[in-house]
Amino acid sequence: MAALGAGAGVIAAGAVALAVGIGSAVGSPACAAVRSAAVLAGTAVSQEATHYVLSGLPNCSYSPPADGLYVALPASEYASAAKCGSYLQVSGPGGAVRVKVIDQCPECAAGHIDLSETAFARLAPLSTGLISVSYTPVADPVLPGPLSAEVKQGSSRYWLALLIDNTGNPLASVQVQSPSGWLSLARASYNYWIAASGAGPGPFTVRLTDTQGHQVTLRGITLSPGTVQPTGTWMYGSGSGSAPPAAATSAAATRSAPSSSGSTSARPPAPASPTAARSRTPGAHATGTISESAARQPSPPATGSPVPSARSSC
Repeated sequence: MAALGAGAGVIAAGAVALAVGIGSAVGSPACAAVRSAAVLAGTAVSQEATHYVLSGLPNCSYSPPADGLYVALPASEYASAAKCGSYLQVSGPGGAVRVKVIDQCPECAAGHIDLSETAFARLAPLSTGLISVSYTPVADPVLPGPLSAEVKQGSSRYWLALLIDNTGNPLASVQVQSPSGWLSLARASYNYWIAASGAGPGPFTVRLTDTQGHQVTLRGITLSPGTVQPTGTWMYGSGSGSAPPAAATSAAATRSAPSSSGSTSARPPAPASPTAARSRTPGAHATGTISESAARQPSPPATGSPVPSARSSC
């Protein structure tokens, strides 16, 4: 047994050495490879955080929360939008903060999150740049408000995409009632739930189920692309259950283009060309400014659907 344990240690060390060698050979940072080797060897991956400034549309397609407390997850934890709308409790050198998952950090390795500047400042001075943290998902967090639904620009009776906000927990399924029963929608990597063959002209009855088992039904969601439709229904708590939505927001409340400041973003209508800018301002541990182009992947007939950047750095 002792010999076997020693052999396993040699193999693990060899895996780390091989990872570093590969990273150096291809001219890319080796830290992601080292982290992967550490996971294979059974070594815990440390948790750390940097900060950034969001410009444009985050990968989850949500507008930033009003309190400015949000986070971007590494690709392995973002999991193709599976964590969108959830919350993390993050503890750091100077305290703790609760943040909403609205974005993906393509260049972040496993265990590395990118916080908004407002959130990071609750834990340490911004000049610190990189800090050690611990973070855990929050089950049934206090909800910021009732559910809202938005039908994506380009939707029609033949192709439907829905964005649901204020869920608290991640959603496990979204279904639309059809004459033949409940039609299950597929979640895209940009967090819209899609009926590739459409669901008719509406209004729609939509059933939501989250990862904690809460289920509500929304009625009267209209085919009004680009308009946020408040529902008056809460995903859980005293306001949960089945309820018709309140009147859809007026054209003035329809999503508009982000301001030129670039510090926050409102979701714009689908642009003429399928591109969107998402700039990240790293902390003081990095030099210069990292810029990404989060290319949008059109899902016919709509345009303007973001996908993660291919950029990878530590």
